[in-house]
Amino acid sequence: MQHLTQSIFVKNLELKNRLVMPPMASARSGQDGSVTSSLCSYYEERTHGGNIGLVITEHAFISPEGRASAGQLSVAEDSLLPGLARLAETLHRNHTPVFVQLNHAGSKASKNDCPAVGPSAGAGPLEGAFESEFQELSPDGIAGLADKFRKAALRAKQAGFDGVELHAAHGYLLNQFYSPLTNRRTDVYGGQTLDSRIRFLLETLKAVRGAVGEEYPIAVRLGGCDYKEGGSSIADSVSACIALEKAGADLLDISGGLFGYMVSDSREPGYFRDMTAQIKQAVQIPVLLTGGVTTPEQAEKLLAEKAADLIGVGRALLKDPSWADAAFSSPTI
Repeated sequence: MQHLTQSIFVKNLELKNRLVMPPMASARSGQDGSVTSSLCSYYEERTHGGNIGLVITEHAFISPEGRASAGQLSVAEDSLLPGLARLAETLHRNHTPVFVQLNHAGSKASKNDCPAVGPSAGAGPLEGAFESEFQELSPDGIAGLADKFRKAALRAKQAGFDGVELHAAHGYLLNQFYSPLTNRRTDVYGGQTLDSRIRFLLETLKAVRGAVGEEYPIAVRLGGCDYKEGGSSIADSVSACIALEKAGADLLDISGGLFGYMVSDSREPGYFRDMTAQIKQAVQIPVLLTGGVTTPEQAEKLLAEKAADLIGVGRALLKDPSWADAAFSSPTI
């Protein structure tokens, strides 16, 4: 397992190996999104042996109107800093670097007192996947949300997290701007070109970089392809990742677009490798591949074939908290 056990740098942060625990919602936070003992225990169990190279926490909402569901983690208020610091310290005690994933659900936000917002007004492309009606964000609203991402990233840094990840996948707000199926705007953020569809994401990345400084790692989880006619394509994902690298991203975490984190016609380990292999050839920063990997041998094979630089193992770790410890104690590692 020579590839899986190799160290790698994300910006100036050295990871001990190529294994990543990717974001997975656990619904263990308090009603206000605060860190709970249950949430800390959940991550403590999975990192106890210190064998995971990097943990990226479940998505955390940057503002109340962007909350996706009950029990979701929050980075929306300064009052949450002590709890967030406690979570970061839990993983650091186990010698595990940790990023927090920042998100706004957009038109997929849970029902609350605030109207749902998206890139364009009207219904979403898949029944049941989006609010039937939502408000189109104004340019001022877009700028305001970029600033909320900025403030949330600064809180994460102040709390001791080793980096942040911008969630632009799985049909949430930044992904809604990226996909031509949900972005029907006609202004500079509109759906007519890839440059305009990623403008909001690039402006958000710039705002976050301005807050956290040049040496702080920033990852982007990109829902690179919708795998649906008229949606975003693999070619889009390659071009978008080139632009993200140029804009200052340090890690590209590649996943599915509007329709989730799986590919409907594939269950092979690393089922987004069709994107990641092409992206890896086009950029210099590390590329993370997640999807269907359940054994260290599968992870090693994907790395050896240059499908990605890092491998995310999600459901196997969700099911078995000791998966990483067992994997790295194997005689084959």
